[in-house]
Amino acid sequence: MKAPEFKKWTESIIKDFILNSPENKLETAENEKAWAEPLVGFAGGADPLFAAYKDHVGPFHFTPLEIFSKTFPGIPIEAGELTVISWILPQSDKTKSDHRRETQYPSERWARARIYGEKVNAKLRSHVVAALESAGYAAVAPQLSPLWERKESPKYGFASCWSERHAAYAAGLGTFGLSDGLITPKGKAMRCGSVVARFRMPAAQRPYQSHQAYCLFFTKGKCGKCIERCPAGAISEKGHDKIACRKYIREVTAEYVKTNLHMEGHACGLCQTAVPCESKIPTLSDIG
Repeated sequence: MKAPEFKKWTESIIKDFILNSPENKLETAENEKAWAEPLVGFAGGADPLFAAYKDHVGPFHFTPLEIFSKTFPGIPIEAGELTVISWILPQSDKTKSDHRRETQYPSERWARARIYGEKVNAKLRSHVVAALESAGYAAVAPQLSPLWERKESPKYGFASCWSERHAAYAAGLGTFGLSDGLITPKGKAMRCGSVVARFRMPAAQRPYQSHQAYCLFFTKGKCGKCIERCPAGAISEKGHDKIACRKYIREVTAEYVKTNLHMEGHACGLCQTAVPCESKIPTLSDIG
């Protein structure tokens, strides 16, 4: 299979699962879908960005070659023979509408998307790996690997050995904002996932030069709406305070979700809605 056909085939697998599978659900009585139509992107396994992440995030951050070789030690392979398949799962319009009205705690739909919707994302990862392997392409979903673990970045604090957002950035799907969220053509209100497959892919043609290209605060010196949206005060003009954010989520919203919404898990994401980058790449005209 050539690269264009591989892209089309893989994209159809991902979109079909989200658009048609009964697994894509918020676990509501009405069986609402958790996610809207995905975006899909691809990055070559030898993309120098992945090596740069080891300097940027930490030496523990896997390159595609490292996670693949550790998963399949019996397959001799070079980085250029691998592809990172990345996707964006946008929140539904109903979920975003509910969440916009909240100022302190997550809406029920948003909490469901974070808890049950991420289970959908995990099933999608497994589904993509299975489809690839049945077609003869060895593959691994780093987030599902027993090798995946949380780490401490010397520069940025809380981190992990594989970042789904950084994979999406490498695949041309979005850039980072003031709150550390990934701003995509479908906006920042989303989740993302990825799979590393044994397939040779040309280098990604990213539509941006900077890792902050889509954030108006960094490019125009204006906006900062996410600062106002954060109930924990964890976002400022200096960026995202991961410790304050995590503390609020673990100690405040997790208790709210358990006591008031009767679910086990945590959620927040208020900085992802009621902001110009909620559902699109923002422009100056989007700042009210």
